[in-house]
Order: sequence, then structure tokens, then C-alpha cells
Amino acid sequence: MTSMLDERSILITGGTGSFGRAFVRAVLRRHRPRRLVVLSRDEQKQYEMAKRFSPEEHPCLRYFIGDVRDAERMKRAFDGIDYVVHAAAMKHVPIAEYNPFECIRTNVAGAENVINAAIETGVRRVIALSTDKAANPVNLYGATKLASDKCFVAANHLSGEGGTRFSVVRYGNVVGSRGSVVPHFKALLDDGAKELPITDFRMTRFWITLKQGVEFVLERIAAMAGGELFIPKVPSMKIVDLARALCPECGVFESGIRPGEKLHEVLLPLDEARLTVEFPGHYTVEPAFHWWKREEHMVDNGDRGVSVPDDFTYASDTNAEWLGAEDLRRMLDE
Repeated sequence: MTSMLDERSILITGGTGSFGRAFVRAVLRRHRPRRLVVLSRDEQKQYEMAKRFSPEEHPCLRYFIGDVRDAERMKRAFDGIDYVVHAAAMKHVPIAEYNPFECIRTNVAGAENVINAAIETGVRRVIALSTDKAANPVNLYGATKLASDKCFVAANHLSGEGGTRFSVVRYGNVVGSRGSVVPHFKALLDDGAKELPITDFRMTRFWITLKQGVEFVLERIAAMAGGELFIPKVPSMKIVDLARALCPECGVFESGIRPGEKLHEVLLPLDEARLTVEFPGHYTVEPAFHWWKREEHMVDNGDRGVSVPDDFTYASDTNAEWLGAEDLRRMLDE
């Protein structure tokens, strides 16, 4: 069955990260792109990734060294590209708090470079990955991603009618990805830890698997009109319950909340409710553009959307769907 990605050129920034590797795996397995370009700034990670996904075995693959901070390099990388997935970011909360200007250069200035390069080279669609920390941000990482999200939505004005379309995907913590708490806990257990540190016993988070994240992004690339912010429906879990699911016999202790951390995360804040339409598997926050006609976008993949109440929020502590220990283990197996 032919897909919109067949015989097209696709580029992913930050392509050697956890999401990038899963995205490349899925595209190679299910689609026939003309080119699939992995862009990142780390040559060692590209070298390691190329041993698993080799251009010899997959002739469509290209590995391109570049940094989203480099505007000219982005223009060169995007030449001839149809679709861009923007996954490159500085995303460690405490590191961003200590190195704010570096985070701003990558997450905000980098977003501007991606936008300008995409418009100037005639990219058809760009979808940017965001985070729950961008909703009502209290840390610098979240604030930079909020700024980035706003830039990508507004970029639809810059590209003009018939130009590049830009949209955003926002979701929560990815189970097992680099920087998440799961590998941290596993490393402690491998070192013989009998207790696991919890910054605050009340803390909750949204959770999604890499596979689910990739599937959602691929689905949204096909469905996007430009300007939307897409949020998948995902389960929550208390961090203390996550620790006990990983090691039922271990104890836990409270280590204190870190700089920039929230007790609970929000994917859809109250102030975005009036712009939000609910579908069976996701929410769409529509752009506040004068030309956006809600009724024209109320059907998505055959499903009719419903406007959410004005007092609606989507937060990890009030979520209707929760993970149990077995659910988490199944997600980790994926």
C-alpha cells in the first residue's frame, strides 16, 4: 500500500537520539522513502547508528553532521527535503537551569533556523516535537520549548499560502528514553542499590513509549493542516509506584525536588481549552488564526471531534487513565 512518505525525502533533526532511532526503524520497516536523512551534531553517535542502520543495507539512508544552531548548515541539509521532523533539543531540566543561554541557543534559535531553512528550501511539512513541560512552564527547558512551539505555529504566517506547513506534537515522558527516570533507576539497581530516590512521593508524570510516540508523529504528519498542536491521550503514573514496579523488594526515600521540577505535569492547560478539540485518541489545540475555520477540521481520520469544556485541563494528577505495575512492564518490553 502506497503511503505519503514513499518516494519522498524525509529528514529528522536530532536523529541519533532515542526518538530518532525509533523513527528511522519504523520508516525503514513500513515505507519506501527516496531519502531518509539523519541529522545530528555527534559523529560518534552517527557512527554507532550507521552500524545498525547502514546505508549499504538501506540505500535511502544519509547521515548528515550538523547543528540546528547553524543556519547555513540547515539550509544545506534541507535542500530537496519534503518532510522534516524536528527532534533536536537540549532537554535535561537541571542542566538547562545551570546553562540557560546554551539551552536558548539550541531550543529557540535552533527552531528559528529550522523554520527559515524549511521555508527557503521549499520543505512541504515540518512537525516539531515538544514536551509537557512547555505547558505552563516553571523551568527554563519548558520555557524554551514553549517559545519554540509558538515559533512553529506562527511560522505558517511566514510561509504564506501554499508554502511550508508547520505543526507541533506535545507529549509526556518517554519510557526508557535517555534522560528519563527509568534508565536512572535501572542503573542504580545494577549498581546494587536497595533503595530508590524519589524527589517527592506525590509526583506524577505522563508516560508514552517510543513506539507510540513515533506512530503518533507519523500519523500527524499525514493529517496536519498547519498550525495545530497535537496531544496524544496517554496514561499517568506516580513516580513512587514506578519505582516499586521496577523493584518491588526495594525501599524508596524522598530526596527532595530538583530545580525546575514540577510535582505534576500538564499537557493541556486551562487557557488552551477554548481552542481544543477532542478526538478518540488525541486532542488538537487549534491555532488562533483568523483564517482557521474550526468546522473544516472537525473530522480527523474519519472521527468527528468535540470541543472540550472551557474549564478543561489535561494534567498528570487528574488524568482518567493510570498505569499499573504490569502495564509499565509491558511498556518497557515494547
